Amino acid sequence: MKHSSKANLTAYAFLAPAIALLLVFSFWPVGFGTYIAFTKYNLIDSPQWVGLDNFRELLDDELFLLSLKNSALYLVVVPVIQVFAILLAVLVNNNLPGIKYFRAAYYLPVVTTVSVIGVIWNFMYTEDGALNSTLRWLHIINEPIGFLNDDRIALLAVMFVTIWRGLGWYMVLYLAGLQAISQDVYEAATLDGANAWQKFWRITVPLLMPTILLCSIMSVLAAVKAFEEVQIMTQGGPARSTFTALYYAYEFGMKSLNFGRALAASFIVSLFCIALAWLNFRYLTPKTR
Repeated sequence: MKHSSKANLTAYAFLAPAIALLLVFSFWPVGFGTYIAFTKYNLIDSPQWVGLDNFRELLDDELFLLSLKNSALYLVVVPVIQVFAILLAVLVNNNLPGIKYFRAAYYLPVVTTVSVIGVIWNFMYTEDGALNSTLRWLHIINEPIGFLNDDRIALLAVMFVTIWRGLGWYMVLYLAGLQAISQDVYEAATLDGANAWQKFWRITVPLLMPTILLCSIMSVLAAVKAFEEVQIMTQGGPARSTFTALYYAYEFGMKSLNFGRALAASFIVSLFCIALAWLNFRYLTPKTR
């Protein structure tokens, strides 16, 4: 019994630094931020309790509703990025010539900072940039497209960068999931006369469901919290067409010092993320038989 108590104390002693860091840098900011969401606070004066006023103002703010709509539209990247990541993972799971270089090329954007990627794509999207030049050379367009200047397509242009940047990360996760599947299953299916499509749909996809669940939750949360690409590439423009919910919180918090409204917006985004995560668990959790 004494040995067990001593072992428990030793375990808690090793956990103590990590628990302290979580309390200071995770739980305390979340708790204090939730409290500030119900107050009027400008970083200078003491917080003043206003109850649900911040939330009422948000629901009456057309810009916030637009930012929520844009965040919802941003979720389009989730199925696109997941489908292409799975297909890429299936491709790079084969021993093809030069496949290692192909994997490295697709993973390179993952380890590149968002600021560098944003600057590169800003140059790509300019009227005399590589993208417009290529489209003109292929005779697809006659006049250059203002990818980041047209409020009808600016959000789509930013979303494309998110897809391009995230493909390599999810490809690696799916590749790990594919390599965990025993080859005996595929050999048995081959003996039963299954073709490549049947093996993919009846074996690969079901056995990848835990990885699909993980990647879907991660990509959903990343899409709802999209901020860095918007901040670097468009700053919410043109005509506020790329305002996302998190960028709205940044605008009111860091620029206007209206931390009460900013954290109320963040609180709503958090509830949105929790709801979406629950839906993923509800519909993508592998069914046990």
